[in-house]
This record gives sequence, C-alpha cells and structure tokens, in this order.
Amino acid sequence: MNNNYTAQLLEKVRNEQPLIHNLTNTVVTNFTANGLLALGASPVMADAVEEAADMAHIARAVVLNIGTLTADKIEAMILAGKAANEKGIPVIFDPVGAGATSYRTESARRILSEVKVDVLRGNAGEIAVLCGRPVQVKGVDGGGNENMRKLAKEAAGQLNLTCVITGKEDIVFRQEGEAYAIQNGDAILTRVTGTGCLLGSVIAAFCAVEKNYAKAAAAALLFYGVAAERAAGLSGAGRPGTFAAEFLNELHQTGHEEIIQGGKLEAI
Repeated sequence: MNNNYTAQLLEKVRNEQPLIHNLTNTVVTNFTANGLLALGASPVMADAVEEAADMAHIARAVVLNIGTLTADKIEAMILAGKAANEKGIPVIFDPVGAGATSYRTESARRILSEVKVDVLRGNAGEIAVLCGRPVQVKGVDGGGNENMRKLAKEAAGQLNLTCVITGKEDIVFRQEGEAYAIQNGDAILTRVTGTGCLLGSVIAAFCAVEKNYAKAAAAALLFYGVAAERAAGLSGAGRPGTFAAEFLNELHQTGHEEIIQGGKLEAI
C-alpha cells in the first residue's frame, strides 16, 4: 500500500463511478452528494423504509450515518444494511455522537448487532464507547485521550471489522492485523459541517472498487487529506466558507501527481 496504489484506486473510482447509497443525516445530505459527485462517484440518498433495501440492492456500497436519528431511519438503515449483506457489498457505518445519549448509543449498538458492518468510521470517543469503554462525549464531537492505534486495533478485533479512527492522525486497522496511519489533512476541516460525514461516503466509494477494505479506507483518507490541504492553501486561513467551496473543487481536481507528491501514509 503506497501513494501510487492510492492514485490507481482513485482512477478506478472515477472510471467506474460506483453508486453509493447514503442513509445519512439531514444536516449533510447536500454536501455529501456534491462531494461524491466531485470525486467522480454517483450518490443516491434514499432513507425511506419502503425503498431502503431495494436501493441497497442496486448500489455498490451502503453508508449508514446516525447523525440525525429517528426510529424510522434506524429501521431503514437496518433494512439497507441487511440487503447489502445479502448482496455482498460493503457497509460503512458512522456512529455519529455515540455516547452522547443512551438512545444514540443503543441505536449504534443495534446496527452493529443486526448488520455486518465492514468499515466503522468515527472519532476516538465514539469508537471507545462502542468498545464498552467509559468515555464522556460532548455532543457529536467525541473526545478522550485514547491511544488511537491501540483503540483501533481493539475495535477491529472486538467488532470483527475494519476500524477507522480520525483525528490529528487517521488510523486504519483491519481485524486481521493490517494497519495504516495517515498524516494528511487540515484543521479547518473541523470548521465545516459535514466533512467527517462526507469522508465516510468517500471511504465507501473506494471500498466499492477494492475489497481489501483497510487498503480502500487508507487510500480514501490519503486522497481526502491531500485534497483538504490543497483547498486550505487556496482558501487561506480562517475562511471556512471559502474552504468548503475549494474543497469540492479539489475533490474533483486532485489526481495522481498531487497524491504521489503529497501523500503521507505509513504502514504500522
């Protein structure tokens, strides 16, 4: 796994334009759809109970994001996740705010128990809660002073999936032991709503074309981080609105040369 492999996977995503079924939160739907389109994937946002499973059957990957919870949305997510499992397509789960409320935590655990999740993406606080650790989570921006590499390994083994923990350093750990650290990105990502949620969908697009989900997730993180760095350089410091627009541009424009030159990935 290296920068060149990431560039090859990005090209494959753009050539195949996989359909990504997003059952995501209402705050980020538009940003997520535009981000996937800019990348070169094809988004669909369908969270009605009546069609969630049917839509999953025609997709290449399914994203479950519990940012804005309702009972109906959880049912739709479980239906879509089970349909994806039947078809053998990847399920990416973002347990937004797990630990903030008992309902949110219980819903996340229910999804993990009823759906075979292939990639779990969250911050250290969210992942720690799902591993049964006592962690205080503030709203949907989890915290804690966890050793992220150790935690990712624990979660991957305990939950039998590929775990992605994002932070100052992004960590990918597969249950078989394969692991990567990515140092790309920019702090301004935390000042734009939806960048973390969009990341889950970008990971799904890479998983749609690469069945080694650890490699796919690491490649998605590297690409995403390089695009963010380039967008931050163009928008300037302290301009999150300008950054959001430039970031969509860079998700579209970042390619082989930028990844080769700017990628910071380490096998761990």
